[in-house]
Amino acid sequence: MNLIQAILMGIVQGLSEFLPISSSAHLVFSSNFYKVINSVPSHSLNLSEEVFFDIMVHLGTLIAVLIFFRKDILNIIKAMIQAFKTKDWSDKEAKLGLYIIAGTFITIILALPINEIAKTLVSKPAIVGILLFITGFVLLGSEYMSKHFTARKENVDLKTSIFIGLAQGLAAFPGFSRSGWTIATGLFFGLDRTTAARYSFLLSIPIILGASLVYPFIKIDFHEAVTFNWYAIISGTIVSGAVGYLCIKYFMKFISKFSLAIFGWYCILAGIGTFVFFNFFA
Repeated sequence: MNLIQAILMGIVQGLSEFLPISSSAHLVFSSNFYKVINSVPSHSLNLSEEVFFDIMVHLGTLIAVLIFFRKDILNIIKAMIQAFKTKDWSDKEAKLGLYIIAGTFITIILALPINEIAKTLVSKPAIVGILLFITGFVLLGSEYMSKHFTARKENVDLKTSIFIGLAQGLAAFPGFSRSGWTIATGLFFGLDRTTAARYSFLLSIPIILGASLVYPFIKIDFHEAVTFNWYAIISGTIVSGAVGYLCIKYFMKFISKFSLAIFGWYCILAGIGTFVFFNFFA
């Protein structure tokens, strides 16, 4: 991991985390493409450093979410505290907090058993390309289904939160876009795009925060961590956060007016191109 590679991947993470095009897939693609172009020998790779860097740039985009949705987060926390005191959970922000907890719980149940399999795909970009191809069809399908709703819901309910949690769990596989699958699931269940996107971003907070805090302590050998290029890792994290904030800002404006179809077609084409390149030319 060097500084240029870290900055480029930070930009990729910042752009792709909140666009429904799979940030993990694009990190896999850009990392492997960089190695192919620069003829980096496989024996010189530090997989632990790559996985840790992936977590850190996700932490950068998490900070972007926390800053952008700070008012929403505070309102939810205040509403939940009030609901605990009064035992009245009728407030929609308090219920939203419960739904985020429920969705997170479902995500953890599904993601934990498939996480080890998912991590092996970091070095298999051709397979990740296939998963990105599938994501494209999920996005197109959600747009097609959403057109059949005469009125779209502006509030998440328990059933929808559970299925969106399942979608987020499946997105442990690189190529299955977390934001793409969760927003698409919201559309399948009748949410309007803005509500689905807002819930998707808020639902990402507990999972990314948990992974960022827990994973390094249970998986990283701190003697090995001394050898990491920390200057590059921190630089990439800062870049991912800055780019991620701008991406959220403009994506929320975009999705309130336009469909996800353009992202669906992008995922299909990028998936095909990636599969062909890494399966036949790399």
